[in-house]
Amino acid sequence: MKVSVIIPSFNEEGNVFPMIEKLVPILEKYEDYEVIFVDDGSRDSTLQKLKEANSLNKKINYLSFSRNFGHQNALRAGLDYCDGDCAISMDGDLQHPPELIPELIEKWKEGYDIVYTLRGDGKKTSFFKKFTANLFYNMINSMSNINIPKGAADFRLLDRSVVEVLKTFTENTLFLRGLISWLGFKQYGVKYSPCERFSGKTKYSIKKMTMFALTGITSFSVKPLHLSTIIGVILSIIAFFYGIYAILIKLFSNEALPGWTSVLVSVLFIGGVQLIMMGIMGEYVGKLFIESKKRPNYILKDKSL
Repeated sequence: MKVSVIIPSFNEEGNVFPMIEKLVPILEKYEDYEVIFVDDGSRDSTLQKLKEANSLNKKINYLSFSRNFGHQNALRAGLDYCDGDCAISMDGDLQHPPELIPELIEKWKEGYDIVYTLRGDGKKTSFFKKFTANLFYNMINSMSNINIPKGAADFRLLDRSVVEVLKTFTENTLFLRGLISWLGFKQYGVKYSPCERFSGKTKYSIKKMTMFALTGITSFSVKPLHLSTIIGVILSIIAFFYGIYAILIKLFSNEALPGWTSVLVSVLFIGGVQLIMMGIMGEYVGKLFIESKKRPNYILKDKSL
């Protein structure tokens, strides 16, 4: 049995060796293992640290992108190059506890094809973080055709058969949490409490989290387009009856039609809604444009495999 561990890394120079020190003693308990760090275009000395780690232990490998292609594509690259009987993906900042790996493997041995983890909110988790996380899962589950468990993270174990299926996907805008739920297979969730980041700063800004949520929704559902149609019909009906009301007032009343403010507000409101709907349609058209180019998900400039 061989265990593959995939670790996307972006500017994680201070976390490389602490991660290896915790990870290797756990993996050495198994017959064989490999660790694949994916350097996602880091601007610090992450790649140099990875090369040093590889020179000390040939089971510590690395893939290095030509630029930053994003966390999801880094995970994809690791899945493309790993050859273990199971593949475990986790972040490189030590927030995903390596001590949980034996439990994931035990559940895999019990017959589960996918063993995912569910992040629990610790005491130090801010209200804003809890609120935005709940909003993310509520939105994506209500607006898409998949059901992602609340707290699901990219810390998971995949059986070799699942890895081979994922490798057949060619889409450019990857949302692996959604794909994992969509795939099916026999799945099991394990709860965990996140650890403190060992070194460095988080790479997920509010902007990136918003784009991540938007990618998830538009990758698995056309419900936003249906919503656009429904809102358009409702506004058209309201506008039709308002038009009849305006005509009747003009024909049967000597008073000038009042309500310049209401007219202005209505025009601005409808115009704003139209722009939002056009933006939603633009998201889907943009995805079609990107997919039609058939560009690779990532480009490697260096690797140890």
